[in-house]
Amino acid sequence: MAYSNNRGRNSRGGNSYRKGGSSRSGQSNAARYRRMRRRRRRRIQMLLRLGVLVMGLVLVIFAVSRLVGLLTGEDSPVLPVLSQEKEDKSEKTVSKVTVPPPDYEVQLLTVNPYSRPGDALEQVNGVVVHWTANPGTTARQNRSYFENLKDTHETSASSHFVIGIEGELIQCIPCNEIAYASNDRNADTISVECCITDNTGRFTQETYDTLVHLVAWLRCRYDLKTEDVIRHYDVTGKDCPKYFVDHEDAWEQFREDVDDYIQQNGVLENDTT
Repeated sequence: MAYSNNRGRNSRGGNSYRKGGSSRSGQSNAARYRRMRRRRRRRIQMLLRLGVLVMGLVLVIFAVSRLVGLLTGEDSPVLPVLSQEKEDKSEKTVSKVTVPPPDYEVQLLTVNPYSRPGDALEQVNGVVVHWTANPGTTARQNRSYFENLKDTHETSASSHFVIGIEGELIQCIPCNEIAYASNDRNADTISVECCITDNTGRFTQETYDTLVHLVAWLRCRYDLKTEDVIRHYDVTGKDCPKYFVDHEDAWEQFREDVDDYIQQNGVLENDTT
């Protein structure tokens, strides 16, 4: 019995020892968990504070940039990257000078291999001035000559526009098609034939005025420069237009007159791209 009681006490004591160990282990785990949670909260709080600080700094920079812009009347360069991104994403507006077109009559030639091939003129890089070399003929008569080539097969010739002695203007070929007028420059130019009264090739004032207006309009329409307006002579060396070949000063004056016409009659328009 004594042995049994001692065993019982040892057994209870052992049980009590084990229970105490389990309790202390549980308390240690709970304390560790609480510390981990506190550290996690502190990290989150630090991140939140940092985020608020960054946002506040951005707002201060933005406010300063706006204030500088208001005081100076100019856009502030404080936020160049943001401004560039905004500019890239927005539509761009380009200013362009335009001139109203002259009055002209559209009498398009019949599509045929001799005067209107119907080939596309994909890019206009210049305007070429010609003379008809037929003194006394009218714009309508020269247009008829081009039209009849489809039947006579005499040669290949035409022009986008013909200006008459009285300043009348006829369009024979659409501006998006090539004409048979300027040899190697047929593929990238608009051609203009001018009627004359005699073999000197000098244009009447009416013809000259219409030519200035027409070329000014074409220059603005296709964004061409002064040097993009040339003579047939400049392409082939042919005496065409004769008066402007014989009188270089008159040719330079003509191009200056076109410049002046654009400056005096041009209208600035915004083209959004």
